[in-house]
Amino acid sequence: MMGNTNKDWASMSDRAIIKSLGAYIKAKRLETNKTQKQLATEAGLNRWTMSQIENGESINLITLIQILRALDELQLLDGFQVQDRISPIEYAKLQKNKKQRARNSEGKEENKDESENLGW
Repeated sequence: MMGNTNKDWASMSDRAIIKSLGAYIKAKRLETNKTQKQLATEAGLNRWTMSQIENGESINLITLIQILRALDELQLLDGFQVQDRISPIEYAKLQKNKKQRARNSEGKEENKDESENLGW
């Protein structure tokens, strides 16, 4: 596992972030006991590309996804999910309109029919 998880990504240069990505990929590869060639093959890349990425060279998004998939690390992309959020006011309105009781509408009609039919 990587040591420092409290990086200030905003203060890092783009180049430094790319180097960190390469270091992360290398650490995960070693953690899974795979060679660069093995991981490259699983990701559909060549070993030279894998070496360049681990050494901090630029990486495109599709290549990153291929590597994360091969490392079984796609959960890292969870932070990119867009989630609809409901405002507290909208939530209160929904709760107000929420059904509070069950009503037997069938029984109501049955009683009505019985009162009209007095058996005569």
